[in-house]
Amino acid sequence: MNKSEVSTVTQFVLLGFPGPWKMQIILFSMILFIYILTLTGNMTIICAVKWDNRLHTPMYMLLANFSFLEIWYVTCTVPNMLVNIFSKTKTISFSGCFIQFYFFFSLGTTECFFLCVMAYDRYLAICHPLHYSSIMTGQLCAILVSLCWLIGFLGYSILIFFISQLPFCGPNIIDHFLCDGDPLMALSCAPTPIIGHIFHSVSSIIIILTMLYILGSYVLVLRAVLQVPSSAGQQKAFSTCGSHLVVVSLFYGTIMVMYVSPTSGNSVAMHKIITLIYTIVTPVLNPLIYSLRNRDMKLALRQVLCGMRSTQTS
Repeated sequence: MNKSEVSTVTQFVLLGFPGPWKMQIILFSMILFIYILTLTGNMTIICAVKWDNRLHTPMYMLLANFSFLEIWYVTCTVPNMLVNIFSKTKTISFSGCFIQFYFFFSLGTTECFFLCVMAYDRYLAICHPLHYSSIMTGQLCAILVSLCWLIGFLGYSILIFFISQLPFCGPNIIDHFLCDGDPLMALSCAPTPIIGHIFHSVSSIIIILTMLYILGSYVLVLRAVLQVPSSAGQQKAFSTCGSHLVVVSLFYGTIMVMYVSPTSGNSVAMHKIITLIYTIVTPVLNPLIYSLRNRDMKLALRQVLCGMRSTQTS
């Protein structure tokens, strides 16, 4: 049968979080507050790195790019989610759904590679401090950042294109708050498409390999920290690495449940809660974990905030 005769679906319905009106208002307020907090925190970090010359180093350049990534990561899902809460139809166009699907996975993949590069940066700084400045140059930092964005956005482009070419002949209801891979492919008329297995295999490989690399880097870091004679130095390094590992564990723990381990036994509500954690909770924690525990960043942020206040009063 011709694809044009089968693919009658022109839009999808995202059910989101159905419930009483009062619960919808509370949910809207909470998500909007977290979204504004995420944007504010990450934008402040970008401004601090840009305006403070002391932060023009590879570590902070990586952090600024990571904050820029987080802004777009939440923006590709949260605004549409907020609109859908009060929408009567809760519809999203066919093309709009796949565009969101593409950006959601591309930005998520880019985040995995950014976390790897940031772990590599910490490994060099702690395990090879004398060679750090000669290895992690501005040029290498720029190359690594470019590769993260390039691989992240090219990695899923072909796969998502082929998924979009699957026949969709109804129903068109997605019991989720965003366009994700499994719910979309479940609506396809094609019986267990091969592209679905390839998609899951690629996702699993990326998640597992990047996670193992990050964990391996921090194992080497912790081993080097234990050899530091100063207890103050050990405490500082443990504090920094520990906070980083909290974010990494939260992010990778949730995406592994969704995309690596079998999820057929989990309820739809559990899927939504897990997705909320790595799409909304993790991005709002990143500025707190990566920045507010850093003395130079706290000083730069204080100067930025003071500069904003003085501008408003003048």
